[in-house]
Amino acid sequence: AGIGKCVALELARRNARTILACRSRERGQAAVDEIRAATGNAAVVLRLLDTSSLASVRAFARAVLREETRLDVLVNNAGVTGLPFTITPEGLEQTFVTNYLGPFLLTNLLLG
Repeated sequence: AGIGKCVALELARRNARTILACRSRERGQAAVDEIRAATGNAAVVLRLLDTSSLASVRAFARAVLREETRLDVLVNNAGVTGLPFTITPEGLEQTFVTNYLGPFLLTNLLLG
Protein backbone atom coordinates (compact mmCIF):
# COMPACT_ATOMS: atom_id res chain seq x y z
CA ALA A 1 0.00 0.00 0.00
CA GLY A 2 1.02 3.63 -0.12
CA ILE A 3 4.37 4.80 -1.45
CA GLY A 4 5.75 1.28 -1.92
CA LYS A 5 2.84 0.25 -4.10
CA CYS A 6 3.12 3.47 -6.15
CA VAL A 7 6.84 2.88 -6.72
CA ALA A 8 6.21 -0.74 -7.73
CA LEU A 9 3.46 0.36 -10.11
CA GLU A 10 5.73 2.90 -11.79
CA LEU A 11 8.60 0.43 -12.12
CA ALA A 12 6.23 -2.11 -13.66
CA ARG A 13 4.92 0.56 -16.05
CA ARG A 14 8.51 0.99 -17.21
CA ASN A 15 8.57 -2.75 -17.95
CA ALA A 16 10.90 -3.61 -15.08
CA ARG A 17 10.83 -7.02 -13.46
CA THR A 18 9.41 -5.97 -10.11
CA ILE A 19 9.55 -7.94 -6.87
CA LEU A 20 7.08 -6.92 -4.20
CA ALA A 21 8.51 -7.92 -0.84
CA CYS A 22 5.54 -8.11 1.53
CA ARG A 23 4.74 -9.47 4.98
CA SER A 24 1.22 -10.50 4.03
CA ARG A 25 0.75 -13.03 1.25
CA GLU A 26 -2.89 -11.99 0.74
CA ARG A 27 -2.31 -8.23 0.57
CA GLY A 28 0.86 -8.71 -1.45
CA GLN A 29 -0.82 -10.94 -4.02
CA ALA A 30 -3.69 -8.47 -4.34
CA ALA A 31 -1.15 -5.71 -5.08
CA VAL A 32 0.67 -7.93 -7.62
CA ASP A 33 -2.60 -8.72 -9.39
CA GLU A 34 -3.60 -5.04 -9.45
CA ILE A 35 -0.21 -3.90 -10.79
CA ARG A 36 -0.14 -6.62 -13.45
CA ALA A 37 -3.65 -5.65 -14.59
CA ALA A 38 -2.83 -1.92 -14.67
CA THR A 39 0.47 -2.30 -16.53
CA GLY A 40 0.23 -5.51 -18.55
CA ASN A 41 3.59 -6.47 -17.04
CA ALA A 42 3.57 -10.16 -16.12
CA ALA A 43 7.03 -9.85 -14.54
CA VAL A 44 5.63 -8.55 -11.25
CA VAL A 45 6.14 -11.13 -8.52
CA LEU A 46 5.53 -11.52 -4.82
CA ARG A 47 8.15 -12.62 -2.30
CA LEU A 48 7.47 -12.73 1.41
CA LEU A 49 9.64 -10.59 3.66
CA ASP A 50 9.27 -9.42 7.24
CA THR A 51 12.00 -6.89 8.04
CA SER A 52 11.30 -7.32 11.76
CA SER A 53 12.82 -10.80 11.46
CA LEU A 54 16.49 -11.06 10.55
CA ALA A 55 15.90 -14.71 9.64
CA SER A 56 13.25 -13.59 7.14
CA VAL A 57 15.62 -10.96 5.74
CA ARG A 58 18.37 -13.55 5.30
CA ALA A 59 16.01 -16.02 3.62
CA PHE A 60 14.68 -13.35 1.27
CA ALA A 61 18.19 -12.23 0.32
CA ARG A 62 19.31 -15.82 -0.33
CA ALA A 63 16.30 -16.38 -2.59
CA VAL A 64 16.86 -13.17 -4.54
CA LEU A 65 20.56 -13.93 -5.03
CA ARG A 66 19.72 -17.48 -6.12
CA GLU A 67 16.78 -16.66 -8.41
CA GLU A 68 17.66 -13.31 -9.97
CA THR A 69 20.47 -12.68 -12.45
CA ARG A 70 20.74 -9.02 -11.44
CA LEU A 71 19.31 -6.40 -9.14
CA ASP A 72 19.31 -2.82 -10.40
CA VAL A 73 17.20 -1.00 -7.81
CA LEU A 74 16.33 -1.70 -4.19
CA VAL A 75 13.64 0.39 -2.53
CA ASN A 76 13.60 -0.02 1.25
CA ASN A 77 10.16 1.21 2.19
CA ALA A 78 9.05 -0.91 5.17
CA GLY A 79 8.45 0.91 8.38
CA VAL A 80 6.37 1.02 11.51
CA THR A 81 5.63 3.61 14.14
CA GLY A 82 3.68 3.80 17.37
CA LEU A 83 4.02 0.15 18.29
CA PRO A 84 4.19 -0.80 21.95
CA PHE A 85 7.65 -1.76 23.15
CA THR A 86 8.17 -5.33 21.98
CA ILE A 87 11.19 -7.61 21.85
CA THR A 88 11.34 -9.94 18.85
CA PRO A 89 12.18 -13.64 19.21
CA GLU A 90 15.71 -12.67 18.11
CA GLY A 91 16.01 -10.38 21.15
CA LEU A 92 15.74 -7.06 19.31
CA GLU A 93 13.34 -4.16 19.80
CA GLN A 94 10.68 -4.52 17.09
CA THR A 95 10.50 -0.95 15.78
CA PHE A 96 14.30 -0.64 15.59
CA VAL A 97 14.76 -3.94 13.75
CA THR A 98 11.83 -3.28 11.36
CA ASN A 99 12.83 0.26 10.45
CA TYR A 100 16.61 0.08 10.60
CA LEU A 101 18.36 -3.23 11.19
CA GLY A 102 16.27 -5.31 8.79
CA PRO A 103 16.61 -2.94 5.80
CA PHE A 104 20.30 -2.35 6.62
CA LEU A 105 20.99 -6.10 6.68
CA LEU A 106 18.99 -6.65 3.48
CA THR A 107 20.90 -3.94 1.62
CA ASN A 108 24.24 -5.35 2.72
CA LEU A 109 23.32 -8.93 1.86
CA LEU A 110 22.26 -7.90 -1.65
CA LEU A 111 25.32 -5.81 -2.45
CA GLY A 112 27.50 -7.36 -5.15
